[in-house]
Amino acid sequence: MEKVMLAVAFADYNPSTMNVSFAHLHFAGGYLPSDSKDWRIIVPALLVAVCLVGFVGNLCVISILLHSAWKGKPSMIHSLILNLSLTDLSLLLFSAPVRAAAYSKGIWDLGWFVCKSSDWFIHMCMAAKSLTIAAVAKVCFMYASNPAKQVSIHNCTIWSVLAAIWALASLLPLPEWFFSTTRNHAGVEMCITDVPAVAEKFMSVFGKLYPLLVFCLPLFFASFYFWRAYEQCQKRGTKTQNLRNQIRSKQLTVMLLSITITSTLLWLPEWIAWLWVRHLKAGRPTPPQGFIALSQVLMFSISSANPFIFLLMSEEFKEGLKGVWKWMIKKLSTASESQETPAANSEVLPDNVPSPKSSTFIPEKEKSGSPSSSKEKTEKAEIPILPDVEQFWHERDTVPSVQDNDPIPWEHEDQETGGCEK
Repeated sequence: MEKVMLAVAFADYNPSTMNVSFAHLHFAGGYLPSDSKDWRIIVPALLVAVCLVGFVGNLCVISILLHSAWKGKPSMIHSLILNLSLTDLSLLLFSAPVRAAAYSKGIWDLGWFVCKSSDWFIHMCMAAKSLTIAAVAKVCFMYASNPAKQVSIHNCTIWSVLAAIWALASLLPLPEWFFSTTRNHAGVEMCITDVPAVAEKFMSVFGKLYPLLVFCLPLFFASFYFWRAYEQCQKRGTKTQNLRNQIRSKQLTVMLLSITITSTLLWLPEWIAWLWVRHLKAGRPTPPQGFIALSQVLMFSISSANPFIFLLMSEEFKEGLKGVWKWMIKKLSTASESQETPAANSEVLPDNVPSPKSSTFIPEKEKSGSPSSSKEKTEKAEIPILPDVEQFWHERDTVPSVQDNDPIPWEHEDQETGGCEK
């Protein structure tokens, strides 16, 4: 959420309408009026680039996790990583385009509902990510303590943890929903945070506690358990432990620790801007518009950095990406073959159907393999053969005839006739 004192920012935008009563109002919903055309082009362009890169990366991670869940039973760590990727995808699809549109215009024309829900939705998703990282750190420590042990977690437990994360994440930023609204000042529609005098003390306490509950405590909790998990991975395993599981546990811990450190560093400028604006005193310098805009870009870039850390540092995700790619290629090839087969059958005649011209001239070898020749063979097999005739033909086949092998049969004929006469 970027908020800045209206007096200074609006003075740059429209000095003729400057009024002292604007000094206690803050911008909300990503609305930041500026007379600099460069910022109106650079910031939306950066947000669009972050959206495109993050959309592709998170879609790959979600596909891998869903494919592995379809093949086997989902684990708690995979479910939490899936929740993290779905949250990143929601931010890139619903929040980043709204911020890009708000930065590119000089007036707020996105409506009352978008103004009221924009900051609340962003902080809800970011709080869900922070709580998810804390939960996955605890599960990672449990796995690293004994990687050879297979921990079975019921689906009800997984759904209960996810429901608790989202319920708490939606309740914490509710003041953003209550006090964000649209106002028309000097003929210009704005999205601002309008805090009544009754709720000023409450918002002052909220401005101090909210970063502590959403940013500091969850990430400190996650860092503590990731460090303990890393120490467990450094210990030499016993002979009964599986070395492969131990190496896998270490890779998982390093990957999730990298996610935590990256999120902390990229989210920190946004909280600096938050505290700067919330606790700004009279006469102190306001945060520059460029710093506020770039802190928003860095916050959204977390959603683009996380999937690439998963895909680069995890061998399991690399193998899963290859499996999903092969599955998609197989499905596409099967679909293309099924579309080409009917068209080929309608144009090419089958091989066993003879053409009209060649039907009267069938070779003997083809006749032997034809249905008519097989029918004749079956008919011959059914005719009974007498024993004497069978023996006669058998002797002729086995015993060679002398006359057939005699090179001078005429001399033997004379001897045979002479012998008979004698």
